[in-house]
Amino acid sequence: MSATDPLAPPEVPPARIETDRLILRQWQHRDLAPVAALRADARVGEMLGGILTEAQAHDFAHRQAVEIARRGWGFFAIEDRRSGAFAGFGGLRPVPFEATFTPAVELGWTLAPALWRQGLATEAAHAASRFAFSTLDLDDVVAYTAASNQRSRAVMLRLGMVPDPAQDFDHPRLAPDHPLARHVLYRLRRA
Repeated sequence: MSATDPLAPPEVPPARIETDRLILRQWQHRDLAPVAALRADARVGEMLGGILTEAQAHDFAHRQAVEIARRGWGFFAIEDRRSGAFAGFGGLRPVPFEATFTPAVELGWTLAPALWRQGLATEAAHAASRFAFSTLDLDDVVAYTAASNQRSRAVMLRLGMVPDPAQDFDHPRLAPDHPLARHVLYRLRRA
């Protein structure tokens, strides 16, 4: 496959979301090594419930690519427009577990630590939320994170998301005694 071929054959044309500094796009083979490095980074894993092995990170990328190929949107690979380098992943996806607030569409982001504190997570999430409301015609999206994740909570507030404390929950994919088990839910409604 060439560097521009997606990991999975498209069933529907995948969306491509561009901002001043970023491109949210379908996953490519060249994203596999950098996503494995990203998910092996302890700073990233600290708020995501741990690090992933190379095989687990590749499996994650393949699952996201298949979902995008099937649906046209999902958790995209994020590319830095200036360098063309893999910057992280994010976008929109159906919440992948059952909770009191599901079914719902999650707005999410994970960036390489070298790109933190530059407003890129907010930029990517803002573009994805515009896509959710204008293209997908959704009424709202949700974001959630460990209660202790102040960086992500700050991004949610910058996006104009509103906490929904009645919907805070213990993440079903973490052990009840895990330090990140308690999650907070934020919601963004279409203006």
